[in-house]
Amino acid sequence: MADPKGFLTTGREVAETRPVAERVKDWNEVYVPGSLLPIISKQAGRCMDCGIPFCHNGCPLGNLIPEWNDYAYRENWQAASERLHATNNFPEFTGRLCPAPCESACVLGISQPAVTIKNVEVSIIDKAWDTGDVKPQPPERLSGRTVAVIGSGPAGLAAAQQLTRAGHTVVVYERADRIGGLLRYGIPEFKMEKRHINRRIEQMRAEGTKFRTGIEIGRDLTATDLRKRFDAVVIAAGATTARDLPVQGRELNGIHQAMEYLPLSNKVVEGDFVTPPITAEGKHVVVIGGGDTGADCVGTAHRQGAASVTQLEIMPRPGEERSAGQPWPTFPMLYKVTSAHEEGGERVYSVSTTHFEGDADGNVQSLHLVEVEFVDGRPAPKPGTERVIPAQLVTLAMGFTGTDVENGLVTQFGLALDERGNIARDADFATNIDGVYVAGDAGRGQSLIVWAIAEGRSAARGVDRYLTGASELPAPIRPTDRALTV
Repeated sequence: MADPKGFLTTGREVAETRPVAERVKDWNEVYVPGSLLPIISKQAGRCMDCGIPFCHNGCPLGNLIPEWNDYAYRENWQAASERLHATNNFPEFTGRLCPAPCESACVLGISQPAVTIKNVEVSIIDKAWDTGDVKPQPPERLSGRTVAVIGSGPAGLAAAQQLTRAGHTVVVYERADRIGGLLRYGIPEFKMEKRHINRRIEQMRAEGTKFRTGIEIGRDLTATDLRKRFDAVVIAAGATTARDLPVQGRELNGIHQAMEYLPLSNKVVEGDFVTPPITAEGKHVVVIGGGDTGADCVGTAHRQGAASVTQLEIMPRPGEERSAGQPWPTFPMLYKVTSAHEEGGERVYSVSTTHFEGDADGNVQSLHLVEVEFVDGRPAPKPGTERVIPAQLVTLAMGFTGTDVENGLVTQFGLALDERGNIARDADFATNIDGVYVAGDAGRGQSLIVWAIAEGRSAARGVDRYLTGASELPAPIRPTDRALTV
């Protein structure tokens, strides 16, 4: 145990954020660089080294949290990095982007603020990069087998790295112009600077993984061609079919899916544009959807100079404390103030959009909404609560309904879908087609980054066993495992 009295003598401290007036003027990460290291050892010392560490169950990766907390407390950063990488290929991604179900399951969190597990995690990996402890791990010998991975998000990258290290020749196909999937173009720079992706890609290249960008399987390259070239295929194409809002006025200019809007700001940071084709500058912006993607739209609109930002959510405002129906160690649905919300804007709950209005040129100008109450689990409008708000740019951040079926990938492979529209798979993450596997949101549905990485690692084991008859690769989860939540 790191510090037997740490949880009694040390209060919880989290990463310091830069002043709002400063950070909304740039796209850099919101946190003060270097602010964690002076405090993180004591924060790691708050870990109780529980007899039954429920944080393990909260994290689908099975991260060895008490162990690397102990090493971080003792400032043995190399050992901490080794323990961290034992279960997680990309802790710098999860340490920045995961909502930390491990902290919700922390035993200390029953009676006190939980251990800052995410902050410890990101401190360990950032230190490891700074000291050169993160090195390529190429295989000792090659198997002679080849694997194609479709999609370069966290699931695809995790599967690719595991299979490369197992000795297989792996090629990752990405339809975008850069590697990273939604890590690259769905996550704003202020949440994770893309240099973190770039150096992982270089590590993977040094290990032997090959990358092909600008190629969409189903359109640019057929499933038949792919199966002829490779011994196995891993589909990690995500759940990219966005939920739409079929109301009057949806066709007006200025109404966009979040994933049409967010990537363009990332392309500005990459140097592809000076000004994005879709911008919030000087406009009244409405974001429909109260989740993390909606918050990303809010923060992006602030940095583009929006005149106002309003975020709408059809569900009631969550509470700030666990309810009786969401006991520890489940992941509770709590009112959350992200860095984007700290920067301004209005959040409106229990409302539904009825229709949009536009000007003579077909551009959206206003949004009509109504308050709702839930009756038998369904939202019902409350008479007399209708109102109109200005809206010159609207982003739809209402989640995703399944994997893309329009590009031909599903049909060409002949893949079976489950009742939710996801690609069906068995206990080894294998689809109904021999040699074709699926990992991440394409098989699970829209989920968290930790689940994506865990699925990539588990699917890699299934592929390795298919190719060689046995596998020593870890498989942290089963396809049927679900989050510890209500």
